Order: sequence, then structure tokens, then C-alpha cells
Amino acid sequence: MRLVVPAGLPLTLGCDAVGVPARYGLRLLARLPRNGCVYADSHWWWWIVPAGSDVGLTWPLPSHYARGARVPATSPRLVGRPDTSSAYTPPIPLYLMACQLTGTTPLWSAGVRTGRP
Repeated sequence: MRLVVPAGLPLTLGCDAVGVPARYGLRLLARLPRNGCVYADSHWWWWIVPAGSDVGLTWPLPSHYARGARVPATSPRLVGRPDTSSAYTPPIPLYLMACQLTGTTPLWSAGVRTGRP
């Protein structure tokens, strides 16, 4: 199923979703500085992020990255609407909080250098 963003919220950066098991949903929602559209069903909570928010990142298990916001859910409902005109949750704070909640060390590869040039 594809998550449907409410009318009036443009998706100029494309649309993917990041899901976490429901047991993490409320804690993650409360800890993020800004949330976009958030959906939930009895098993998973989903945050809308810009397309490509998985590039160079290893999202921690048990989270699930869903390209095109096509999620393995049957009846997710909108539980959080943004205060701004953006449907997106900023992906880096979401990623870092997901890592913290799951006890995972953040890991990304894009543009990372070690040592001095």
C-alpha cells in the first residue's frame, strides 16, 4: 500500500517512508524536533521522508525503508500532521533517533573521509 499525503502538502522532493515497530512510535515521535506526516497501524509507525533518504545510510534494524512510500501495511492512518507546509520529516534527525532507540551505532558512507587530505 502507498501512503497518501494529505492534499495541499507538496512532495517536490519525491516521497519515501521510514517505518519502525509500533513499540518505538510514540517515543520517536516525541523526541524528534520536527515531524512531517506520520502514519500508524497496530504494528508499525511510518514517517514521510524525501526520496533517496537511504543513500549512504544504513537504517538500523528493525526499521524499514520503503521507497515510494509503499509500505507493508493494510490500514495505516494519519496520526501526525506537520505544523509547517512540508510533509517531510527531516531524515537525519529521524535516522539518529532511530539509531539511539534501537541501540545501533549510526553508520553512513557518503562523503565520509578519514584522516587529512
